[in-house]
Amino acid sequence: MTLTGGNDHPRPQLTRERWTDLCDAWGFAYDDADVGLKDRWVDRPEVFDRSITVPYPPESSASGIGDRRPHRVLWYRRVFASPAAAGERLLLHFGAVDYHARVWVNGRLVAEHAGGFTPFSADITDVLVEGEQVVVVRSEDDPHDLEQPRGKQDWEDVPHAVWYDRTSGIWQPVWLEPVPADHVTEVRWVPDLDTGQLRMDVRLTRADDRPLRLQVTLTAHGEVLVDDEVHVRGSHVRRDFPLRLTDLALGGAAHLWSPETPNLIDARLRILEVVDAGHSSERSVIDEVASYTAMRSIAARGRRILLNGRPYFLRLVLSQPWWPESHLAAPSADALRAEVEHVLALGFNGVRLHQSLADPRFLAECDRHGLLVWAEMPAAYEFSPRAVERVTKEWTEMLARDANAPCVIAWVPVNESWGVPHLETSAAQRDFVRALYHLTKALDPTRLVIGNDGWEQIVTDVVTVHDYTPRPEVLQQRYGDTAAVEDTLRRTQPGYRSVLLPGVHWGHEPVVISEFGGLTYDEQPGDHTVWKGYAIVSDADQLVERYRGFIDPLLDSPALAGFCYTQLTDVQQERNGLLNENRRPKADPATIRAITRRPAAAVPADEIGSFTYPPEVSDPG
Repeated sequence: MTLTGGNDHPRPQLTRERWTDLCDAWGFAYDDADVGLKDRWVDRPEVFDRSITVPYPPESSASGIGDRRPHRVLWYRRVFASPAAAGERLLLHFGAVDYHARVWVNGRLVAEHAGGFTPFSADITDVLVEGEQVVVVRSEDDPHDLEQPRGKQDWEDVPHAVWYDRTSGIWQPVWLEPVPADHVTEVRWVPDLDTGQLRMDVRLTRADDRPLRLQVTLTAHGEVLVDDEVHVRGSHVRRDFPLRLTDLALGGAAHLWSPETPNLIDARLRILEVVDAGHSSERSVIDEVASYTAMRSIAARGRRILLNGRPYFLRLVLSQPWWPESHLAAPSADALRAEVEHVLALGFNGVRLHQSLADPRFLAECDRHGLLVWAEMPAAYEFSPRAVERVTKEWTEMLARDANAPCVIAWVPVNESWGVPHLETSAAQRDFVRALYHLTKALDPTRLVIGNDGWEQIVTDVVTVHDYTPRPEVLQQRYGDTAAVEDTLRRTQPGYRSVLLPGVHWGHEPVVISEFGGLTYDEQPGDHTVWKGYAIVSDADQLVERYRGFIDPLLDSPALAGFCYTQLTDVQQERNGLLNENRRPKADPATIRAITRRPAAAVPADEIGSFTYPPEVSDPG
C-alpha cells in the first residue's frame, strides 16, 4: 500500500510524498536450533509457516503470536511489489529491529545492523528482479546478554521488580521509499538564538558530479521566512539563514518554540537540475523533501535551566513507552498522539523518556503540541569493552536520529549507574561516563547533558536526584532551600548512593529531582504479582493528597529547577502510574493538573544573572 507522507510518516523529520508501508502480515518462524543460516532459510518460503503482524514483537498479543518465552533467533519473510519507477533508486527502511538484524532481498544480503533501538536503511535497487520481490529478515536477540543495551527488557524468563517483558525482532515501522539517483539523504537544523541564525546542513547522495541547485523555503504561520537557492557541486551543503526574531510571524521572541508557544518552521527542500536550452535554461525538480525545525535554546546557568534565555521550571513526568498489547511498539500513531494529550492533561510540561528510544512520531507530536523531552539511552547491565562499544555506537545513532527535534532539551547517556555499577572504585567506568558526556557535547553542544542521572554524578550540566522517600515532609527537609539542598547533596544518600562522587562539588549547576513519588495505587488489590514500589495508597482520594504532598515542597523550593514525577502509566507489575497501563486515569486529571501547575517559587535575583533575550519572554510557571 502506497501512502502519502504526513503526520503519520515513520520519519517525520525527512518526508517524501511517496512511501510504501511494509507493515501488516509477514511470514514468521522461530529458529531455536539456530540452523536457519546453514540451511538457507532465506531461500525456503515453506519454513515461514506462521504469520506475524509487523511491527509488533512476537512477545506481544498485537503481533498475533503472543509467545513471551525467550527465543533468541527470529526470521521474517515478506513479498512486495517495487514502487520505484524507471531510473529511480529504492530504499528499504527499518525503524528498529532488536537486536542484531540481517536483511536479504531476493536472496542477496543488503543490510546488517546491531542495535535494537536505532534505525537503518539499505538501497536495494541493484538486487531487484522482474515481478514480485522477497525480503527476509533474521533477528538475533539474546535475552541473557547483559552486555547488550536492552533498557528495562527483562533478562529473566518472568518479569521481576521494575523490569518488563521483552520486545524482540521488528518493532518499529518498515517502509519503502523510491528516490531519484540524486537525492537528499540527511538534513540537520541547528538554531542559534545568540546570532539569530538557523544553520542548515544537508547531505546528498549524488549519481555524478554535474552541477545542481538546492532550493530551500522556510515558512512559519504562512509567512515565508527564507527563499534560498544555491549551486551544489558536492554532496554537502551548509547554509546559515539570518532570522531576526522580529521576523518570526506575528513578531518578536514570543514566537520562539516553547511548551506555551510551540511555533514550528516548515521547510521544503528541492534539488533542481538546470539544463541549458539555446538562449534559455530549463529547471526541473529532481527531488523534494519536507522537514521542520524551530528557534529554541536550552541552557543551564546560575542554578537555573533557561529556555530561550529565561528561567523555566521543569514539571516532568517519567514515561516508559510500553503498552500491554504491543510492548515497546506503539499500538498506532493515534496512541502516540493520545500519550502526549494525557501528559498535557495532567499539567506536565515535559516527559523524561525512561530506558527506551521514542518513536519518531511521538517526538513529532511533542514538537507540535509543546512538550519537553529528556531522552535517555537504554542501558546495558555489564561493563566490558564490548558493552562500551555497543553503547557508544547505539548512543551516537540515537543522537543523530533525534538531533532535529525541538522538544528534546536533554540527553541522558547513563541512568543510576546501570552498566557502570562500580563508578566510585573503577577509573575505567568513570572514564566511560566522562567520555559519553563529552562525546555528546561534541556531537550536540546545543542541549543539556546529564552524565549519570540520579546519583554518583561525576560530570553533568544538571545535578539530578532520585529520591523515593515515602514521606512528603522529608522532601521539604532535604530540598526546602539552598542550604538544605547543599546539605543533601553533600551528606545524604537518598537512594543509598552518594548523589555526587567523592571529589565532585556542587557548583553552579541547577538541581532537578528527576525521580520521586512512585505512589502505587493498585486497582487490583488481590493481584500478588504487583511490585509494591515505593509507597502505597488505597484509593483515588489518597493518591491525590499524597501526590499534592510530594509536589508542593518541590514547587515551594527556590533552590530547585524542576522535578520529574514517577510515573505516567503502570507497566506490568509496576503499578505506580497516574494512569493504568490502558491509559485510564486513577484520579481526576483536572485535580492532578491543578496540583502540577501551581506556580513555583520565585527565582532569587542573584541566581538569575544577565540574559541575552527580550524580557517579555518569561517563565509561565
